[in-house]
Amino acid sequence: MAKKDDQISRFSFVLASVFMALLLFSVFSKQGVPQVKIVPYSQFQTMLAAGQVDDLVVGENEITGTLKNAPAGQPTKFETDRVPPALAQELAKSNVTFSGQPAPGIWAAILGWVAPLLFFGVLWFFLLGGGGRMGAGGVLAAGKSRARVYAENDVPVRFKDVAGVDEAKAELKEVVDFLKNPAAYGRLGAHIPKGVLLVGPPGTGKTLLARAVAGEAGVRFFSISGSEFVEMFVGVGAARVRDLFEQARKQAPAIIFIDELDSLGRARNAAIPGGGNDEKEQTLNQLLAEMDGFDPSSGVVLLAATNRPEILDPALLRAGRFDRQVLVDRPDKSGRVQILQIHMKKIKVAPHVSTEEIAALTPGFTGADLANLVNEAALLATRREAEAVTLEDFNQAIERIVAGLEKRTRLLVPKERSVVAHHEMGHAITAMALPDTDKVQKISIIPHGLAALGYTIQRPGEDRFLMGRVELINRMTVLLGGRAAESLIFPDVSTGAADDLVRATDIARSMVVRFGMDPKLGQVTYEPETPHMLGPSTMPDWRPRQYSEETAASIDNAIHTLVEAAFARARAILQANMPALREAAAELLHDETISGDRLAALSEKIPLWQDNV
Repeated sequence: MAKKDDQISRFSFVLASVFMALLLFSVFSKQGVPQVKIVPYSQFQTMLAAGQVDDLVVGENEITGTLKNAPAGQPTKFETDRVPPALAQELAKSNVTFSGQPAPGIWAAILGWVAPLLFFGVLWFFLLGGGGRMGAGGVLAAGKSRARVYAENDVPVRFKDVAGVDEAKAELKEVVDFLKNPAAYGRLGAHIPKGVLLVGPPGTGKTLLARAVAGEAGVRFFSISGSEFVEMFVGVGAARVRDLFEQARKQAPAIIFIDELDSLGRARNAAIPGGGNDEKEQTLNQLLAEMDGFDPSSGVVLLAATNRPEILDPALLRAGRFDRQVLVDRPDKSGRVQILQIHMKKIKVAPHVSTEEIAALTPGFTGADLANLVNEAALLATRREAEAVTLEDFNQAIERIVAGLEKRTRLLVPKERSVVAHHEMGHAITAMALPDTDKVQKISIIPHGLAALGYTIQRPGEDRFLMGRVELINRMTVLLGGRAAESLIFPDVSTGAADDLVRATDIARSMVVRFGMDPKLGQVTYEPETPHMLGPSTMPDWRPRQYSEETAASIDNAIHTLVEAAFARARAILQANMPALREAAAELLHDETISGDRLAALSEKIPLWQDNV
C-alpha cells in the first residue's frame, strides 16, 4: 500500500511541475516579444493611404506591419484588428474612428487552458483525500479499513488493571502466551483458537479485557467497531474486512478486536428473500471467508465482543471461527471489592471507608457502574468541600444511581405526602416482618428521578442466584405492601402502586408459566424463556400460544390467585402492626428520611410473621 501511495504522490508532483513549466514558458515568451503599437483600424486605413506602412502581414483577424519614418523612441511595429471591408467603407464615410475586436491576451489564453487543468487537479486532490495520498477522507480510500492501530507500547492496560473477571482473564492469558511464544504451543500439534468471542452485559469490561490482552502480549492492536464496516457505498464493508486482515497479517503478531460484533454479524434471514440488508450480508460473508482462510499459526488472533450473542449468525459461532466464547459476567462480591480497590486508588478516601461494605451495598453493579459510583461519590464530597470521600458519600451516590436525582423542588400537597409516607412504610414493615427478605436500608419520601415520589431501598446480604417459591411470594408481598397500607389507612387507593403491581404480576406469571410452581397446572412450562441471554429484550414476544383456551384461563386464574393472596397477606401483616405503621409514617412525614439506628429500632418492634404459604 505504501508503494502505491508513493506512485500516486510522484505522479501528482510531475503534473504540478509540468503545469508550472508551461506557465513560466508562456510568460517569458511573451516578455521576449518586441514592443508593438496598437492602432485603430481607421487610423491604419489613413496610414495605408498615406504610404506610411510597410511589411504588412495580413492574418485572419489582425494585421501587423512596420511604420515608415516612426519618431525616435516610438515602436516601429504596429498591430491592428481587422474590420470587415464593407463595414470599414461605411464607417470611413462617416469620418469616425473605429477598431476591430482585439484577440484575447496572453493571460486570457493561459486561463482558457489552465482553468480546466486546475479544476481537474483540485478534483484529483480531494478524491485522494488531500496531499496526493490515499488519506482516510478520500473517496478512493472508502474501502480501506478504519481500524485504530496501536503500536506495541501504545496500549498501557494490563491484566492487573482488570478486576472482577478472574475466569475470563485466565482464558485470555492463554492467548497472550501463544502470541509471546507460538512455537511452544505447536510442539504437540495443538493450535490457538482462531477467534475468541467475549460475551457479557454492557459495562462488564469486555473492551478493557481485549486491550489488556494486547498490552500484555506487546503486539499490534487493531481496534474497530462492527458498525464502521458498513457505509453508503456497496461493497465497502467487504473491502474493509479484506484490508483489515491484510494489514494484520503484514504486521503479525497482532490482535484484531471487533467491538459490538452484533451490528455486523446479525443472523441472516433466508426465509425473507430480499428482506435483509444485502450490504451487511456481503460484509458478513467476507468476514466468514477471512476467518476460514487465515492461518492460526500466522500470529494473528481475532477478538470480538458483544452483549447480544443470541442474535449472531450461527456460521460465526461454529468451530473453526469463534472457537471459544468467554463469558464476562457481572462481578460477585469479591470481584466488586477488587474493582472498587482499583478505582478508589484514584480518589482521596477517608481511612474508615470499607470496600467490603460498599461491595455489599452494590449487588448487580457492573464494573462501569462501580467506576461511576466512585466518581459520583468523589463529586458529592467535592461539592460539600470535604477533605476526603466518606461512606456517607458512597451511600448517597448509590441512591443517586438507583433512585435518580433528588427533586426537592417537586412539592407535594399534604395529602399526597401522607399517602407516600404510609405507602413506603407499608413496604418497609412488610419486608421487616417476613423472613428471607432483603434488609431495609433507607426509607425516603423525597421525590427522586422522573416519577418516584418516594422509595424504600433494600440491600441483599449476599449475592443470590436461585430463589424458592416462598421467597418469590415474600417478594410479591413486599411489593404489594405499599398498596395494602394505602387501603388500610385511606378510603381510596392511589396510582402510586402502578409499578409495584406490574412487578408483582410479572413474578406471579413467571411462577405459573415458567417455573412450574402452581400445583394445579403442574410441572409444565407454558411460555419458555426467550433467549435474551444478557438482558431484557426491547422487542415484544409474538410467538403463537402453544396451549388451549382452557389452559389460558387456568393460567389467568392462577396468576390472579397468587397476586390476591400476596395482597391479603400484606394487609394482614400491616393490620397486626398498625400502631408501628402509624407511628413510623408520622416520623417519616416529619423527617422525610429514616435510616441507620432509627431504622434498626423500628425493625426490633416488628415481630417475625409466621404463616403457611
